[in-house]
Amino acid sequence: MHLATPGRRDAPVPPDDAGVSFVMPVLNEQRYLRRAVASTLAQEVPGPVELVLALGPSTDATDVIAREIAAADSRVVLVDNPAADIPVGLNLAIRASRYPTIVRVDAHSELVPGYTRRALATLARTRAANVGGVMRADGRTPFQRAVARAYNSRAGLGGGAYHGGTEEGAAESAYLGVFRRAVLEEVGGFDESIRRGEDWELNLRIRRAGYRVWFDPTLSVVYWPRESWSRLVRQFRATGAWRGELVRRYGRRNSLRFFAPPALVIAAVVSLIVGALQIAGVARGRTASATHVPVAAYAVLVGAVASGRGGGRGWRDRLWTAAVLPSMHVPWGVGFLWALVRGARDTVDTSRLSGRNTPLP
Repeated sequence: MHLATPGRRDAPVPPDDAGVSFVMPVLNEQRYLRRAVASTLAQEVPGPVELVLALGPSTDATDVIAREIAAADSRVVLVDNPAADIPVGLNLAIRASRYPTIVRVDAHSELVPGYTRRALATLARTRAANVGGVMRADGRTPFQRAVARAYNSRAGLGGGAYHGGTEEGAAESAYLGVFRRAVLEEVGGFDESIRRGEDWELNLRIRRAGYRVWFDPTLSVVYWPRESWSRLVRQFRATGAWRGELVRRYGRRNSLRFFAPPALVIAAVVSLIVGALQIAGVARGRTASATHVPVAAYAVLVGAVASGRGGGRGWRDRLWTAAVLPSMHVPWGVGFLWALVRGARDTVDTSRLSGRNTPLP
């Protein structure tokens, strides 16, 4: 792939009625699959549409539900993804699809009405290769709502554009994404060696090929976070590990915000060690005490978010919010540091591997 100045190349614009292919990797999503598919197939766009589901080896009723959906609607196509990895599933679904615009959908998400039509208009207007909008996290339980508040807060996920940005323009990456197939094929699709952060890496290659990645805040997707504390911790530990791997591979091309969680973990470890030395009488003075400042500042930040308008309505919501923030940041930071030294290797997001919950109505 040749290198070009980012933003200098225009992506092709196919005819309005050329068709849209939605692609969705699926694994243990019996609670969310029907709603995700319904919101996708309800999108009104000119021309034909199809939805390709890449089915991983689920251990719940996901495959049964997927087959029922496909039997009832000829627009739904099923492909097997025995590897279970998201980038592998995405590539399989893209290869099985037919149309010149590819819309990535997450089985844990729901497209709002008009999402695809607006994205197509933005693609045509900006001649971008990929366009994305805002991830609007939501929840159905007190815990899930607390995680959603953290997702939607600048203090939760670092203030990336798709977590609440309001200014339209060129972007580093895009949530999910509405792509031009020709550009995806040119840059080689998703890198199947990257199990998390594959979207950021793909968008890096798109930009290095000279194309634009575009953020449009009028686009939004409802995202349903993990439903339990253990799943949240496992998800963020894997996410941090793969970000550490991306830093190993791409260095300073990564945004500085990705370094905040590992810095927190390092500060906490230093604070604990110095605290123990102070108790033992070995460390004294202002310099030793100053090592506790970063952790104290973080605790104040968590308290401010939990007690403020974004922390929820009742005291239970606020307590959940205070618990959720470090449950995201610390595992992320630990995973990042571990992978920065050793590489992500075969790190898997095990929060996706258990699907024992009953379907939602």
